[in-house]
Amino acid sequence: MVNLRNQPLFVLLIGISALLMYVPMLYAIRINAWLPARTFFYHGTFFLILTLLMAIGFSSRKLGQKSASRILDLIFGFLIVPVFLAMPLDFLVPHISYFDAYFEMLSSLTTTGASLFDDPHSIPDVLHLYRATISWMGGFLMLVVALGLFQPINLGGFEVYARNDTGLIVQHRIKRADIRARMQRYSISIFPLYFGLTMVMSVLLIVNGDRPLVAVIHAMSTFSTSGISNIGGLTQAHSGLMGEVIIFAFLLFAVSRFMFQQDKDGRGYRLLKSDKEINLMLICVTVIPLLLFARHWSAAYDIDAVDNAPAALSSLWGGAFMVMSFLTTTGFESHFWDEARAWSGLGTTGIILMGLAVMGGGIATTAGGVKLLRIYALYKHGLREMEKLSFPSSVAGSGQKARNIRREGAYAAWVFFMLFLVSIAGLMLLFSLMGIRFEDSLLLSVAGLSTTGPLLNIAGDNSLSYALLDPSAKAVFCVAMILGRLEPLAIIAVLNPNFWRK
Repeated sequence: MVNLRNQPLFVLLIGISALLMYVPMLYAIRINAWLPARTFFYHGTFFLILTLLMAIGFSSRKLGQKSASRILDLIFGFLIVPVFLAMPLDFLVPHISYFDAYFEMLSSLTTTGASLFDDPHSIPDVLHLYRATISWMGGFLMLVVALGLFQPINLGGFEVYARNDTGLIVQHRIKRADIRARMQRYSISIFPLYFGLTMVMSVLLIVNGDRPLVAVIHAMSTFSTSGISNIGGLTQAHSGLMGEVIIFAFLLFAVSRFMFQQDKDGRGYRLLKSDKEINLMLICVTVIPLLLFARHWSAAYDIDAVDNAPAALSSLWGGAFMVMSFLTTTGFESHFWDEARAWSGLGTTGIILMGLAVMGGGIATTAGGVKLLRIYALYKHGLREMEKLSFPSSVAGSGQKARNIRREGAYAAWVFFMLFLVSIAGLMLLFSLMGIRFEDSLLLSVAGLSTTGPLLNIAGDNSLSYALLDPSAKAVFCVAMILGRLEPLAIIAVLNPNFWRK
């Protein structure tokens, strides 16, 4: 008998991916596209049989409970699963290579959303649905991994809450934590909410004018923060302003972990008011658009366009939506973004969008980047250091938890931030050695590590696209996507001998 709890993670991911291939198959049958329908049916069925055979082989093998083994399984999953996911895409799109199909599927699985298809109409809608479905699964996977694996071992942003004075307690908790049971429990508890909210958002977009397929793909891309679209983005959507408002509202799930996770007393939603990540997001969404608006307003004053109130409001909304979109590493572009720049007479540089993508969303969410909680810890530590310059003998209050965030939490956040910057520098060096100019190397590095694929197309000058990269540059970007999705600290944890000791 096959024991699903005794299977490596990549085997389970292959089986889930095989089941998800029936989603585009059903849509292909609905539109009478029989070649894609047969392709996804044959591949999905074959991979299910293959998964069953691998599961039988692993059933008699006792898998270890070490946390490093689970992280290693996750790395293998991101490396191996796209090999199988790429086969239907490679068959249905003959003008791309198999490695291009692998790149496309890895981008979807890591929720990066970097696409080789600059023209979305160059491939059929059923393949866009396939990409969005895989990214949706990748987002759900990261939610389960963050809560079931990273939380008990203080990774993925949870290291900010770690305390040195309880090190023995934490080690004891890690040793006794049943990682597989935790991941199974969180999968069962999160999936109904994750699936239900995706359906609710899809219905809201349909009611406001989007086609059902467009609504479903945009809803999946919003919850997975992949930014995948089959029509070229929100600028081509029929839902217009209301569609952007709906997406803006549901992007809150990529800002705070309390949107999906309740605390032990069931008070998750009531904690949103005091959640530091929510507060930091509100500051960014408020202050940055106002600064952009002031800059735009001064330029508009020079060209006698200050009396255009609708354009001014459009500029504010476009800035607020773009801040939220790139802060959550989604990468959707507002319909009013170009209008805001045209109204002011200035072209907005992409450095702001890159900075937002580097900041990232909340811990234990589908967003990438450094994460808002780490930014908050560094901010509080900086304030405390400035206070000590004026009052060296002062004692900070706010309780033990706040002191831990300012001390050990800020130290861990600083270590991660330095690793993130070193990773950007290393990737930029590799891209530069391949003949890519400095600006594009920076964009590619940030886009990969923050899992914000659309950043290259929106923040760049359109001189480079993913389709124009040579195979070696695509391979480096694949490494950047995996490193950005798992975070450098998790990779280092696997290489740390202490994680492998009994």
